[in-house]
Amino acid sequence: MAKSPNLLRRFFGAIWTLFSVIYKLVVILSVLIVVGLIYMGMKGGAPVTVQDNVALVWHPAGMVVEQNDRDPTEQFFSELAGDGPMQTELRDLTDALEYARDDSRIRMAVLWLDALAYAGPAQLEELRVAINRFKESGKRVVAYAPAYTQRAYYLASQADEVLMDPMGMVFLEGYAVYSNYYPGLLDKLGINMHVFQAGEYKSAVEPFQRSDMSDAAREANRAWLDTLWGKYVGDVAAGRGISTEAVNNYVEQFVDRLDEAEGDPAQVALASELIDELMPLQAVRERIGSTVGMADEHESFRQIDFRRYLKAVRKNPSSSQQVAVVTVQGSIVPGESSEGTAGGDTVSDLLLDARDDDNVAAVVLRVDSPGGGIYPSEQIRRAVLQVQEAGKPVVVSMSTLAASGGYWISAPADRIFAHDTTITGSIGVFGIFPTFENTLEKIGVTTDGVGTTPLAGAVRADRPLSETVHRLIELIISKDYQQFVGYVADGRDMERERVHEIAQGRVWSGLDAAQLGLVDEIGGFEQAVTAAAQAAGLDAENPAVRYLSPPREFSFAFLAPFTQSLSQFDLARAVLGYFGGGAADVNRANGDLQWLEQISSGQAQGMASHCLCVMAADAPFARQQARAGDAL
Repeated sequence: MAKSPNLLRRFFGAIWTLFSVIYKLVVILSVLIVVGLIYMGMKGGAPVTVQDNVALVWHPAGMVVEQNDRDPTEQFFSELAGDGPMQTELRDLTDALEYARDDSRIRMAVLWLDALAYAGPAQLEELRVAINRFKESGKRVVAYAPAYTQRAYYLASQADEVLMDPMGMVFLEGYAVYSNYYPGLLDKLGINMHVFQAGEYKSAVEPFQRSDMSDAAREANRAWLDTLWGKYVGDVAAGRGISTEAVNNYVEQFVDRLDEAEGDPAQVALASELIDELMPLQAVRERIGSTVGMADEHESFRQIDFRRYLKAVRKNPSSSQQVAVVTVQGSIVPGESSEGTAGGDTVSDLLLDARDDDNVAAVVLRVDSPGGGIYPSEQIRRAVLQVQEAGKPVVVSMSTLAASGGYWISAPADRIFAHDTTITGSIGVFGIFPTFENTLEKIGVTTDGVGTTPLAGAVRADRPLSETVHRLIELIISKDYQQFVGYVADGRDMERERVHEIAQGRVWSGLDAAQLGLVDEIGGFEQAVTAAAQAAGLDAENPAVRYLSPPREFSFAFLAPFTQSLSQFDLARAVLGYFGGGAADVNRANGDLQWLEQISSGQAQGMASHCLCVMAADAPFARQQARAGDAL
């Protein structure tokens, strides 16, 4: 009889466990079904109808990217929470204007520029060209934002009419390159940063070697910064019909003019002819509504968002002979691509897919990368050669960045196109190896032992770097640099001595690179596609283009808490974790951090060819958030 309570307890315990398991399964299946239905609804939904006489609302939000590489799960929950998109594909913006220019249903375009967080100079140039092509159709373009960042105003300046809220400002500051320098911190921490480099101008390693920018780096940086700023000022002046001097004076005399205007930046912009009229949002709506009419369902003009418009008009390529586009975006790293990085395995696999696809006649390699690891860069370069060996031409289209490893993978192309404002070159190699023996000594830790050879145990972060290892790394760096120079000489049909003269790790603007022979022609993505089609014998007027991208699978990892015990079950934390700042803060800086981490931890295979050539701009507005909704 004494055992009966134990039997009953085990029996009811088993029943409770069974109910607990069933409960978890029901919850998991319910969430999967609901999320799946919402996801399919957001991706598909009812067909989009484009009404007659509407305005196309062109609303770049978040970062303008060559290819959406954000994790689909994070993107889904971000949009479900009501956040705007954190990435906008460049081709979505250009395609929308291209389709709309000949679409009689689209009366005009409205550039809604309140949520643009980032776009590189070369990407801005692509967008400027698209805006002006739309204007050539005779259709009007109006720009509006509560306030304009430097990037947003570049686009706004191309509109027929630029409107801004009376409380706004046009903040132009120019371009700059500033870095933090760490020797003082490293000395305090006792860290020995062993730096190896090939190339006088390889400034990526300077933050670990010196406390300020070297004269060589200052000279090189100032050269390409002046080119980029000159292009910006010239395009803005042309768009507004004012002189370049007027634009420069606006920036240089801004504080004095602000003082004269009693601290009202909107009046300064208006008096400087950067803005046509100041008006609140509702007045803007009514102004545009006078052309296309007001919508019945909301107090605004009749409109269609450019993303919905693309769903209605974009068609898949029908031709059996296509130009395939493979994108290299972010720092080049070993393995698979992730947000902000281009994995050597991923990109080379896409290139080999293009090689083996009978429907692909040519390839455009779109490069927007500061470089990265030599091994993954070499993986991609070899894949480019294999595509060419299959008889398919490869044309490189450089976006904002195609430097260091980004140029390594571009060098063998049949032709290279770049923008005036592309940052390229940086043909050099470096390696970094930190050791912490002094740091450990500060806390009473020493390292000792014995090895069978001089190299055994020599490459350790807790020991001083021996002369043997130092010489070993120097030899490898020198070899990699000579190999880089050789690849450029072969690909560009130049003498090695000439390549060495213009290499040395120096960064060049696309304009200078074209004059030096590192680039064939100044031109955008469309010109590169046309050149690839011509090289393959396709219709160059209207080539069929197919974008190759790695699979981006929706992950249900957020359901992991369900697999824990019931006491640990917390659906709110599982879901809301995707709404936090961590997901929104992912950007291209992650790529730089990743390759630095790989170098310092020994995970990187080989040395690095990387350019830390990032400009400071739009500082007060750098955290501008995309907004939910598609109606202005």
